[in-house]
Amino acid sequence: MKTTTDKLQFERKYSEEGCRYIAGVDEVGRGPLCGPVVCCAVIMPLDDIIEGVDDSKKLSEKKREALYDIITEKAVAYKICFADHTEIDRINILEATKKCMAECIEGLEVRPDVVLVDAVKLNVSVPCIPIIQGDAKSYVIGAASIVAKVYRDRLMREYSRKYPEYDLAANKGYGTKKHIDAIKEFGPCPIHRRTFIKNFWEDPENPKP
Repeated sequence: MKTTTDKLQFERKYSEEGCRYIAGVDEVGRGPLCGPVVCCAVIMPLDDIIEGVDDSKKLSEKKREALYDIITEKAVAYKICFADHTEIDRINILEATKKCMAECIEGLEVRPDVVLVDAVKLNVSVPCIPIIQGDAKSYVIGAASIVAKVYRDRLMREYSRKYPEYDLAANKGYGTKKHIDAIKEFGPCPIHRRTFIKNFWEDPENPKP
């Protein structure tokens, strides 16, 4: 089992190289059939570690919500951005995610000396280090993953009230059987990613040849 100390290995490395502000970046929502992909960049103080920060997928919703408040309160700086369904359909999910992550980094009120990012290679104005499974290996990436996850989950609960047929509060836009069955019965709602549902729903305005 990973410990907090394990999760500071990259932060220590770059601190020892003279980096003062180390940002973590992560995304949530690359796989869902609807809604945005949400990204967060966060710079955390490394002399006041928050216990329990981990890959957001490993934490309960209650734990994530509690950590979100602590992280956003203690952060040196943080920025949340998202790319909506139209952007995802227009340029594809990977490019939309990269663009969103870059906007987060460039939008931080404090300029980071180095950025640790979960897996994705980015072209930004500061050194950016991709780390495979970074949300489970890096404290600052884990913090970013929690903030992004809570923000997106709250947004999907709001959408669920607007589009109750799709059970978005429960599935957060992911392709559960109930969700797919609802698309087949009611058609997509305005926030569905058309490029993600084309295998089981045909747009009457753009039928397949």
